[in-house]
Amino acid sequence: MFLAGEAGVITINGTVIVELVTFLIMLAVLARYVYPEIVKVAEARQRQIAEQLKEAEEARAAAEQRLKEAEEKLNDARKTAQGVIDAAAKSAEQLRQEMRQKAEEESKRTVEAARKEIEAERDQAVRSVRSEVANLVVAATEKVIGETLDDDKHRQLIDKAIKEVASGNGSR
Repeated sequence: MFLAGEAGVITINGTVIVELVTFLIMLAVLARYVYPEIVKVAEARQRQIAEQLKEAEEARAAAEQRLKEAEEKLNDARKTAQGVIDAAAKSAEQLRQEMRQKAEEESKRTVEAARKEIEAERDQAVRSVRSEVANLVVAATEKVIGETLDDDKHRQLIDKAIKEVASGNGSR
């Protein structure tokens, strides 16, 4: 059994040497075959990560570029839409002006046509009144004089009566 004094000291015997040699062989095998493979895998993984980072950066840059292009297209579309709206408003205002002008012209034509119609009807009424006045004058003259006048005197009396009625100076 072990004594308390011997526990801390290493005795170099055949087992320690075999263990040391086995450790060194294992270390050599690991260094020759295993560690290079581990380093290759680690380096490949590092390269893959670097490539993925590079691709991610390129994708981010491309996405930013597409975003800028989309914003430019959106701004262009907004400008175009505003131009269309402005043109439509201008066209609507122009159409309103044209319709207002046409309505004014139509009302002027209607008023003028009504005025001409009124004048024609007034002239017709004046002719009708003159004819009635002439008939009344002839009838009154026949009753007062008691005889029929000849055509020239008849016309003279009618014209005179019409002039007096028209001027408002008719004798009563």
